[in-house]
Amino acid sequence: MSKLKLIIKREYLAKVRNKSFVIMTFLSPILMVGMIVLIAFLTKVNDSEKRTIAVLNESDYFSNEFNASASVSYIKYKDLDLETAKDSTLSMGLYGLLYIPKEESLEKVSNGAFLYTKDNPVSYILERLERVFENRLRQDRLQKIGVSSEDFASIEKNFDIRTATFKGEENVKGLNMMKAFVGGAFGYLIMMFIIIYGGFVMRSVIEEKTSRIIEVIISSVKPFQLMLGKIIGTSLAGLTQFAIWIFSASLLLIVALLVLDIDLGVMASNPALTSNPMMNMPTPQENEMEFWAKEFFNLPLLLLLVSFIIYFILGYLIYSSIYAAIGAAVDNETDTQQFIFPIILPLMLAIYVGFFSVFSNPHGPIAVGFSLFPLTSPIVMLMRLPGGIGEGGVPLWQLVTSIVLLIITFLGIVWLAAKIYRVGILMYGKKPTYRELFKWLKY
Repeated sequence: MSKLKLIIKREYLAKVRNKSFVIMTFLSPILMVGMIVLIAFLTKVNDSEKRTIAVLNESDYFSNEFNASASVSYIKYKDLDLETAKDSTLSMGLYGLLYIPKEESLEKVSNGAFLYTKDNPVSYILERLERVFENRLRQDRLQKIGVSSEDFASIEKNFDIRTATFKGEENVKGLNMMKAFVGGAFGYLIMMFIIIYGGFVMRSVIEEKTSRIIEVIISSVKPFQLMLGKIIGTSLAGLTQFAIWIFSASLLLIVALLVLDIDLGVMASNPALTSNPMMNMPTPQENEMEFWAKEFFNLPLLLLLVSFIIYFILGYLIYSSIYAAIGAAVDNETDTQQFIFPIILPLMLAIYVGFFSVFSNPHGPIAVGFSLFPLTSPIVMLMRLPGGIGEGGVPLWQLVTSIVLLIITFLGIVWLAAKIYRVGILMYGKKPTYRELFKWLKY
């Protein structure tokens, strides 16, 4: 045990004293905050541009339908022909020209309408204009079958059904989406940590193997102790770096937003985003912000934090053991490419399956299956846990089963990885194959 502690200490100090580690520890938060602030600033500048569209309406329809908004305004042309209107729009530098011809019916008028722009128009402007025509056509068709304008106005009123739990707690629209994103963020952090710091373990093994230092080290310690010490030492260095990132990035972000007077809410209110059907999480109104904050803090945050630590440790130990075995089996980083993809594949699969299945049905067979499968459960289970444990959330037996399977898988993979590590650490000058790795397991 004393030798294992020495190896852990050596790996930890070697990692945190590395110049590149120190530089990236303090440079990465600056780059991340800078990127966030730049995106928010560019979004703010982009939204400040108000597009103006000229409207040449030769018909007897659409007299009051085009109303200005925060992002679009309209100028009405009168007594101009189409070509003159086009020239005027270009000379004035307007965004586009909406031409509505004179026809005998609304259907023909709508079919003959054109929007002229210099290049392809922005999608949310097209959608805004199309909604005007759609509403007017719908109203005209209903009037033809006897529905009055007043009746149409009452028909067009939006309806939002109110939701609540059986305990009487009122829900807000988009709450499930918020839970999914919170869980997805935890799962994504685990995936990135495994890929980044698992790679560190692998490169550390390769460096010591190629420098022949490993031959001296294993003369006094067992290969299993060396492998485990590298994994734990590197993970502790990674956790140190991660903690510094979170603290410094949060502090820098708050200072930058206060100094530059940038509101991150401008990105949520961007009309290009709100018109995107994939971004169907509603933007809360002012009177709902407090409710959303309350709902966020009603999430099982302690459960999520504890589960994150458990799944992170077990998931990282499983994958880093595989990375260490690969590092011991090869002589250089180029030879690792044939082994890396099968490792990353379950992680990528977990992210995609999680987002597509957990978001839509967190209790479906796909979501449940991948949250129990050890190589994907650290990510998928965390996407399900924001719903809590028990009724309406993850059944307790599934959570316990998932953790037990992870522990069993960890013990099995560490045992197998140690066999490969023990043989491969002293193998030089030969590119290993999957068949040879299988043979090493029998030694």
